[in-house]
Order: sequence, then C-alpha cells, then structure tokens
Amino acid sequence: MLDKTLLFLSKPQSISGLFPEFKKAGITAGLAENLSGALDFIQKNRPCVIFSAPRIAGYRAETLLSQAEQDGSFPPVIIFDERGSADDARHYMSCGAKDYWLEPLIWEKIETVLSLPSEAKAKSQPSPKSTTVSKHSTGVTIIGSHPAMRRTLALAAQVAPSKASVLISGESGTGKEMFARYLHAKSKRADGPFIAINCAALPEHLLESELFGHEKGAFTGAINRKPGKFELAHSGTILLDEITEMDLGLQAKLLRVLQEGEIDRVGGTETLKVDVRVLATTNRDIEESVKNKEFRQDLFFRLNVIPLRLPALRERGDDILRLAQFFAARYTSEYELPAPSFSDDAQKWLLSYDWPGNVRELQNLMERAVLLAGTGPISTKHFLLDPDAWPLPEDALPEEEQETEHADTPTARADTPLADALQENEMRLQDIERIAILKRLEQTSGNRTQAADLLGISVRTLRNKISEYKKLGLAVP
Repeated sequence: MLDKTLLFLSKPQSISGLFPEFKKAGITAGLAENLSGALDFIQKNRPCVIFSAPRIAGYRAETLLSQAEQDGSFPPVIIFDERGSADDARHYMSCGAKDYWLEPLIWEKIETVLSLPSEAKAKSQPSPKSTTVSKHSTGVTIIGSHPAMRRTLALAAQVAPSKASVLISGESGTGKEMFARYLHAKSKRADGPFIAINCAALPEHLLESELFGHEKGAFTGAINRKPGKFELAHSGTILLDEITEMDLGLQAKLLRVLQEGEIDRVGGTETLKVDVRVLATTNRDIEESVKNKEFRQDLFFRLNVIPLRLPALRERGDDILRLAQFFAARYTSEYELPAPSFSDDAQKWLLSYDWPGNVRELQNLMERAVLLAGTGPISTKHFLLDPDAWPLPEDALPEEEQETEHADTPTARADTPLADALQENEMRLQDIERIAILKRLEQTSGNRTQAADLLGISVRTLRNKISEYKKLGLAVP
C-alpha cells in the first residue's frame, strides 16, 4: 500500500469514482471546495500532493499557487482541467504548478505520481506524449501452505521474471488479481506500472477506447485525447480481467497488440509502440469457449503461454483457518478490538462449509464476525447464518422482559460513542451499520458524496442516517 495522503480542491463529481482505488491502495484523500477548507486540511494532514481544478465557485488556483510559492514546505500542486490548452499549461506552470493535466483523472496516472521519488516529482514537466514509469507497491500477501497452493505459488515465482503471458484461471473470489500483482512484483518490470482493467465491465466500443485510447473527436463525447491502458502500462504489466467476456472483434485487435507490440488509438492515424507484459484472468472454462467459437483459438494460444490455475477455497484444507485468522486480525486491528480467537464450533463450520464465493466470501464473513463478536471469541452465531435468530435489542422487548431477560447483557446503545461501541461484547445490527457509516465519514473527512460511494448507498440515504444520528446527539464528522 502507498500509505499517503492527497488533497483534491475540486467539485466532488470529478473524483468520486476514484475513492474505491484510494481505499484499495491505502490512501487517505480529502476534498475541499474552497481555499479555506484546503488550507485547513493541509495544516492538519500535510498531504504529499494537491490536485486542484483551475477554478470553482469563489476560488481560483492562482491563489493557492501564490500561497505555495510563499511557503517552502507547501506540497506540490498539480492542476487538472476539464478543457485546457498549451497556453493554460504554460500559465499555471509559470505560477508554480508542478504539472498540468486534462480530465478525466484516472487512478493509473495518479499512482505514477505518488510512486515517484520526491526529486523526480520536483523535476516533472507536462509531456502529453510520454508515459511516466512508476514503481508499483510490492506488498502482496499470499497465505497458504496447502500443496495445491504451494505448487501454484512455486510456478508463479519461477515464471514471474520473464515477459511471458500468463493466463490465470479459477473461480470467482480465488485471488486471481492478487496473483497477477504478485507476478508483476516479482518481475523485472516491478519498477513499471501495473494496470488492471475488467473486460466484463464495459461494452465493446468503450472497452476499445479504454484499452487503446482515443483521439479528440473520435466519437461523440471524445472532447480530448485520452491515452489507453496499454499506453499507461508501457514498460510494465497490464492485467486483462475476465478476458473471456471480450467481444470477438476486439479479440482480433488485441491479438495484433500481442504479436506486434503496437496499438492504434480510436480515431487516430499514428501507430504507437508499446512494451507491455500481458496477464489475463478468467473464471470460465476458456477451452470450452474456444470450442464453442466464443473465444479465438489463436488468442488463447497467445495468452496461455503459462497456465496458472488457482484452487478453490474448499480444496485448500486448513488454509481456510489460516485465512480466517488473517482476515479477522486485520479487521480487529482496523476496528481497534482485541486479537481474535475462534471457538471450536466456528472452526469446524469454517472447514465444513463449501465456500462458493471463495476467499472473497471468507473475507467478508470475517469482517461481519469481528463486528458482531466485539471483544469476545468468534463463534458460529457471529457468522449470522440466520439473521432472524439474532437477539432482539432491548427496546424491542416488552417492558417487563427488558429488566429481567437482558439485565446482564451489554449492548451498544444508539448514543454510544464509536470507540465505546466497538468494545461491547455484542452489538446489534443497527450498531454495525452506524459504525460502518461513521468510519467511512471519518475516512473521507466528512464528505457525504465520497462516504456514500464507499458504502455503496445513495447520498440521500446517508443524509437520512446522519440526521438520525444527530437527533440522538452523536458527533458526526
């Protein structure tokens, strides 16, 4: 993880889609919509980089750049503009900006800046035709001692230094992207970028633009030139996730890239050379897809130089318990709870369950169990196998039962502070919801739009919840 802090001085919609990537990379990102808010955040958090729009209501970037010029310890400022020109770039660079970008902001480019040493940042200049080389985080943790995992890991370690394409197969949730990152981290390209794209997430025409880039005016909405993922991955690695979902027509264009090392931007006339190692993943039987004419045989052969199959979690024996301990320890640390322990019945259930969602399902289950167990040991009831069996809160019982049946059972009240609620032995489901909401608000410095994005709920729902908490006297970030 990068473990850095960023500040964006812009409208929320310019960056809201980036917050899942920030969370994954361990980055704290703040958002300010005026100069005073920005200066307050800088004083409290000292971000390593500031990304600023040139102007928003009541704010102009020149004011911030003037402040930076007077303060030698001020973080570097990168200006990003929805519509820009060479004259704009020269203007803001002359005012002290370290770089000038055109929107949309993309995670891969932000990551390259964060990964550069400070000396390189100070010397950076805008260069629309070049791709900055970045050092990707190599902190990849793969847990498992089952023979099936050891064989897979040994094969991955042996082929990682090469440029060979690797096809990683396995059920959803088995950790295919993690293995791809491991291959990159152990390769000779570890100092280059690692770029991942989900081929199932976009329709064909958008996926082509994402992969190969497009020129201004190439199609409706293409208001600026945009580099594609292959350009951004130059000298590094690209991961094509769910490759079997790619349209046959686009597969032919991808095959040319693999064979010739060249790309053509959509709407462009210039052929660009790229040096990229290609990794691909699939959760389907790709050979069956080839037989059914759903996937090109020549592309399959080109990708399948090294086949890497990840075993399902149910095939990994005691690795299930090792992973459960690992994830439980991660979440107890995050929620500031004591080290976890598992009851015998919990361990037996973990080993006997079929795990259709594999490692991803186990990870989610452990977060739930940690929150429900509080400071006590984790048992099967904390897996919430039957939500209807969870004890009713005290205020839902008849008055005569409240004083007797639950007299000695601690519960997290609605007005309990966040830190105190986490120390209760048992928590109600609404307490867990409240903790999650308040924690995300803390992470986003109180920004409702960003917090709602991380929580997967609408801003309206979040505001309603915040109103409830304020009525109860809770302090909301």
